[in-house]
Order: sequence, then structure tokens, then C-alpha cells
Amino acid sequence: MIETEKDARKTVERALLVGINDSSRTAEESMLHLDELAELAGNLGIATVGKIIVNLKKPHAKYYVGTGKAEEIAEELKALDADCLIFDDEMYPAQQRNWERLTEILVIDRQEIILDIFVKRATTREATLQVELARLEYYLPRLTKAWSHLSRQGGGGFNKGEGEQQIELDRRLIRNRIAALKSELEVVQTQRDTQRKNRKNNNIPMAAIVGYTNAGKSSLLNKLCDSKVYIANKLFATLDPTTRKYTLPNRQELILTDTVGFVRKLPHALVEAFKSTLEEAVLADFLLLILDISSPVVKEQWETTLEVLKELGADSKRIITVFNKIDLEEDPEHVEWIRGLFPDAVFISAATGEGLNELTQRMESYCSDWNTIIRVKLPPARHDLAAYSHRNGDVLESEYDENGNLFMTVRIDKQGAREFSEYLQTNH
Repeated sequence: MIETEKDARKTVERALLVGINDSSRTAEESMLHLDELAELAGNLGIATVGKIIVNLKKPHAKYYVGTGKAEEIAEELKALDADCLIFDDEMYPAQQRNWERLTEILVIDRQEIILDIFVKRATTREATLQVELARLEYYLPRLTKAWSHLSRQGGGGFNKGEGEQQIELDRRLIRNRIAALKSELEVVQTQRDTQRKNRKNNNIPMAAIVGYTNAGKSSLLNKLCDSKVYIANKLFATLDPTTRKYTLPNRQELILTDTVGFVRKLPHALVEAFKSTLEEAVLADFLLLILDISSPVVKEQWETTLEVLKELGADSKRIITVFNKIDLEEDPEHVEWIRGLFPDAVFISAATGEGLNELTQRMESYCSDWNTIIRVKLPPARHDLAAYSHRNGDVLESEYDENGNLFMTVRIDKQGAREFSEYLQTNH
């Protein structure tokens, strides 16, 4: 991968965060956004030494904020001895360059923080390819600040002649690398499509576990399937979808897939890069939307998750809303408030198992719409259908009569049930 200047710079440790308060949100909401940005930065080892909310009707071209406010922030940076300035909103490359000239420190935005977290979390080939693609597409218009091997003059200026030639060369290299990454991801996409097709051919309903990052999606998968998916109390602990087969108490099999977590202002480049991963939500028969009830902004996290699902075209899916970490929520009034907002939701603790019986009953109900239970009488000449029922369904009862007829009770998907249309006895 082409190395960026940011990779080569000294590690930053102390950041001042800047949020924007405009007509689309309240000051309290803006501060909650900065609290989450502080948590994101903390995942990279960057401590937050200050937070500033700027009231702004519309962005300014040079610094995003007004010139006077920019100078105030620059003074605050010196007073706090901060070595990094992080904006909660996306900035144009020119605005970032203007800020770095003004402050002489690293200036980044929320998107760059999230991209760097994804870089640290990516482990598999697919996740690594997806993250590199998103990162290069983000840095392409930021070359004059990002590439380390450009010729420099004292004071941080560039040697325009050789530097501009090098920038054009770098742009070409990056575009070629982006094209190569997309080709590699197409191969991975084909492999994933084959896996999905195989799962579909098994005639087993599929559910995708979606939700805000660190809400407990992987913990729920581990609890239900007795698996050992990596979990940690940090944002974006896992980036790769994990699929497990789960047998419900009524013996109905279900495919469960844990997906990458969502977050406010998830960079569009990441959504695009992770489309093949996130498509698990689009192709599932229904969704388990997991939320952390102990979070003070759980309602906003629900809204963010729905926004991402809408962008993916999965917002029309049947959804079971699940509030996790009920064991950590000590305020009963908050719980009752959430129950009032979401009367059809299920409340669980993936850690203790509380509420899982209700959740599995709800999943059984959703799966019952996907399949049907039939009673059939198969003559001796059609015992091949018995083998079919074992391959594609769940045989609940079977017995022969004195004439060799086979009576069976089978749970099977509605398409498979059509194979038995001539021999139906009772349809449950």
C-alpha cells in the first residue's frame, strides 16, 4: 500500500475536538456527537483534552468556521498543548490544509478517525482490501497533505515544480491501485455470492444481526450458538461477517450472520467498500436489530442504524428490535421509557441470558411464516419424497401402514411443500 505522510508522522496524543451546532441539531446533541468522537479517538490512543461547540448557520469556505472563531480555536490549541485538532463534521481537503497552515499541527475529521480504526481492526483479506480501498479513495483528493515523499522547502511549503509532478504520478499510482483493489474485491464478492447461494439452497431461513457498534451483536451470536467470535468492549471490534447455524427450540434451523457495526456519520466510502459484507442484511429473511439500552443515546443509535439500513436498501425487511445489556441499565424509568417507545421490542442480556427465551420465541414466529408443517401420505412408489423431506426439511413424525404407505409430518419451506401437493393429508 502507498504510505501516507500521516503514517510516518509522530504519534499524536492530545486532541481538541470541534463540533458544529446548526439548525439540524441541538447543542446537547452536538455535545453527544463529540462524546462519541472522543470515544472513537480513544480507540486510537488519542486523549481528548478539550471540546468546543461552534454555533454556525452555514460552513465557511476557508476554515469551515469563521476566521475569528478559527483564530480562537488556534489559541485554545496552544493553551491546551494539543497536538491534534479533530472536527466532528467532514471537511474539504483545502480546509484541512488551511487549518494545518494556521495551527502547524495535524488536523483531521471524524471520517479519518473511523478509517484509521478500520485499518487497525481489519484482519482478513476481504476486510483489508475493503479498508484500503476506502482509505485510498478518501486520500486521493488530499494528496498535497498526505504523501510523504514529496519534495519540501523549509517551513512546510512544497517545491511546486517537482512536487506537482510527483503528485500527478501519485494520483496515477493510486487510481491504478484502486482499480486493482476493486478487481480483487469482485473475486471475493463472487466467492461470497457462492457461499450465500449454497446457504439459500439449503432451504434454511437466514437472519442478519445488525446494529450500532459495540451493542453486543457478537456476544449474542456467541451466546445463542455457543461459538467463540472475538468480542471486546471497543468500537468496531470485528469487521468481518461471521455466520453460524442455530437450531431454535422447536428444532427449526436458522442461519445467523453477525455484521459490521454502524456508527454516526459512517463514511460513505466505507459503506461502499463494505457493501458486499453489509449485503448480508439485504439478503436476509429478517433482521435482528441490536441496541445497547444502557447507552444514553440509544434512541439516536436506533435512528442511525435505520439510516444505514435505508442506504443499503434493507430498511423494508422484517425487523426484531432487541435491546441488549438490560443487566447494565440501573434506571427503571429509562427502561420503561424505552418500552413505551418500542412496545414490540425484546429486552435481553447476552451476558446473563435474560430475555433470550422471548427472543427465540419471536424468531420461531418469524420462521413459521417462512415455512410450513405438512402431513403427507406417500405411496411405496414415492418414497423418494421421503429422502427429499430429510434433505430439505425437518421430519417430525413418520410411520408406515400395513400397505407400505408412509405417513409423515414434515416442517419444510413453502416452496418445498409444493413437491408433496398430491399427497397432502393435513396442513398444519
